[in-house]
Amino acid sequence: MDDAQAADVPSHSWLGAPIDARPLFAPEQAALMTTLRGLAPADWAEEAVPGWTVRDLAAHLLGDFYGRLARDRDGHRTGPSPAPDETLQAFIHRSNQEWVDAQRRVSPAALTETLDLVGGQVARYFQAAEPGAPSLGVSWAGVDPAPMWLDSARDLTEFWTHRQQIRHAAGQGTDPDPRFLSVVLDTFMRALPHTLREITAPVGTQVRVRVDGPGGGHWAVTATGPSWSLAEPTVERPAALVELDTETAWRLCTRGIQPDTALARARVDGDRELAGAACRIVSIIY
Repeated sequence: MDDAQAADVPSHSWLGAPIDARPLFAPEQAALMTTLRGLAPADWAEEAVPGWTVRDLAAHLLGDFYGRLARDRDGHRTGPSPAPDETLQAFIHRSNQEWVDAQRRVSPAALTETLDLVGGQVARYFQAAEPGAPSLGVSWAGVDPAPMWLDSARDLTEFWTHRQQIRHAAGQGTDPDPRFLSVVLDTFMRALPHTLREITAPVGTQVRVRVDGPGGGHWAVTATGPSWSLAEPTVERPAALVELDTETAWRLCTRGIQPDTALARARVDGDRELAGAACRIVSIIY
């Protein structure tokens, strides 16, 4: 890349250090297949998320797989598009529902085998991706286009989250494997600057979020003037510290629980208003 090209590449330093989720797609795919093949026949009809059964959620994952390969690997641009005046969120929810409805004629066994075939191709696509290349926007982080490292990490969080929803519907707990959970939580927390975008605070004001448990970590978001940044150095004492356990943290970010519930479970030190604002984090299209 020459100097002129480099000057055209937007800086994403405010998002924090890049995440490399590429090595996790193959093991996440393997974990999904183990989960699906271990389901009892009755499990497929259990509700996994409001309005969708386990079978529906598996079909949705297949749609995600096909969409990524068609759009980004194959350059295929034909497909559904937003209606006039339709928001991005409304379009995504509508097209997802249309896909799931169309797949209801497909058996769980056929879905599982197709997910195995296509999911492996998705893992190989991401493993070969260039982390710094521009890619799909990540609306909940407030960046469009996003660097591939964030776009791919976002997809890993979606695959992981849907696998947990399937596990829960089948009566299983959250997979505690810190290999996945640490990257999932790190990706979710990249939403913090966007979450606080409407909060005005003196430059240097810092909010820290600490997640305790398997895969936990800590993140510091700092007011830089008109915006907030995960790249700023830490200060000795933040204006607000929010401590969450891992289960509360990931469920909050995916709206499995509401902000008030998370705040009630949290340990807060300092400015409760800032802590409450941080607990409004959403790391999915909601």
